[in-house]
Amino acid sequence: MSSRTAIASVRDLAGARVGVVGLGRTGLAVVDALVTLGARVHAFDSRPQALDSLPAAVARAQSGDEEAMARAVGEADLRLLIVSPGVPATGAVLAAARSQGVETWSEIELAWRLQLSSARPHVPWLAVTGTDGKTTTVGMLSAVLAAAGLRAPAVGNIGVPVITAVLEGRADALAVELSSFQLHTTRTLSPLAAACLNLAPDHLDWHGSLEAYAADKARVYRRAQVAAVYNVADAATVSMVEQADVCQGCRAVGFTLGVPLLGQVGMVEGVLVDRALHAGRHHQGLELATVADLAHLAPGSQPSRLPAHIVADALAASALALAARVEPNAIAAGLRSFSPGSHRMVTVAHCRGVTWVDDSKATNPHSAQAALGGLPEGTAVWIAGGDTKGAEFSDLVGAVAPMLRGAVLIGKDQSAMLAALEHRAPRVPVHRVPDAAPREVIEAAVAAAARMAREGDTVMLAPACASWDQFDSYAQRGDLFTQAVQRHCAATGAPSGQGVDEVA
Repeated sequence: MSSRTAIASVRDLAGARVGVVGLGRTGLAVVDALVTLGARVHAFDSRPQALDSLPAAVARAQSGDEEAMARAVGEADLRLLIVSPGVPATGAVLAAARSQGVETWSEIELAWRLQLSSARPHVPWLAVTGTDGKTTTVGMLSAVLAAAGLRAPAVGNIGVPVITAVLEGRADALAVELSSFQLHTTRTLSPLAAACLNLAPDHLDWHGSLEAYAADKARVYRRAQVAAVYNVADAATVSMVEQADVCQGCRAVGFTLGVPLLGQVGMVEGVLVDRALHAGRHHQGLELATVADLAHLAPGSQPSRLPAHIVADALAASALALAARVEPNAIAAGLRSFSPGSHRMVTVAHCRGVTWVDDSKATNPHSAQAALGGLPEGTAVWIAGGDTKGAEFSDLVGAVAPMLRGAVLIGKDQSAMLAALEHRAPRVPVHRVPDAAPREVIEAAVAAAARMAREGDTVMLAPACASWDQFDSYAQRGDLFTQAVQRHCAATGAPSGQGVDEVA
């Protein structure tokens, strides 16, 4: 193993040989930043066509499979390697870097160091991770900060690369969604406040074990300055905060769907209340918002159907905003203005008394359970299935079985989901959609769900699986679902006022 001096600051990158693995949008932004800093960039990607977008100043570019990239990394005599989130912790590329003593960073690490060396080093970062709910929470947080008059884009795993926002230099604060992949190679981040929303088995093939996955999630709390926000109902996040190495004076702030104790934010008769961060917290709670401020996020905009996880996300976002000294009126206004991202609990239509909801981003059992859990018993028609990523579905099906009127299975291999339904919900009717082209699969699923649904029901696309076996992405899956539902509703012949009530 060779010995290399650690990179102390971004100024040390001038003239240094730096590798970049993964040339998607974020990777290309990293390359541009490194070239500007004067680094000698070696770029790697599994796709030959990805090299076409590289600037001429790149010293070396190479494509190949994981083993080929690992060999190239080992031969390049790099001082630093910056990896995309797609590079697995247990894979050959990072193993080669470790064997050569090459320091590895995420794009997040580079962006943080660029922030510290910029003309605005004190722009606060508010960081959010968790198995589920990250995108919703970060979106809510960004909306709340905007309502407080701050330029605070939602960045990171949510879409816009953090490094892009940092280099633009216009933000007053950053609402940062962080995946476990990004956190794995993030070293020195010190967020103003941080939250881990929950933990459930996911991406274990990438991390190698649940323990490794949890350890990477827990990295979000390292060096948190003002608040370490955790889920009172999730023992894993409680443990993370108890063991976190935070800055002196940082407070642990729990969020709960129950009445909050001192040091928590929670619910009191439909009101979001702070008993953690306001000056009078020892004596009374401070009203932040109400469930009515979130009603537009419920299926059919009916407050009684507001999923519990949406309320939990709002509480976490509120706690993070309070750490940034946002006033309660801005929290309420921001939650009212928040519009969920595409494919996350989006009501796409309401026709013949049936509500159709696109939650295609529910790509694991934990998120699918959250989506279905708030529906009344016997009123859900569940469209599920896809690439299982090795997940187990017995506990999920057992939890949601009371809500189900029926299930429609998609995916090339439906055996795991079918076995769980047969074992844990044997009386629930199941329709299996045969493998076909993406549009045909969704059209058949929508038609089958429409036959099962009754007035007052909700048809929920919450697959609990990844999309890659039949679709390009969860976004394509959700888009095709929305289009198919809209065609179904438009074509529905119904007498006198029934039929399409609303198509979003």
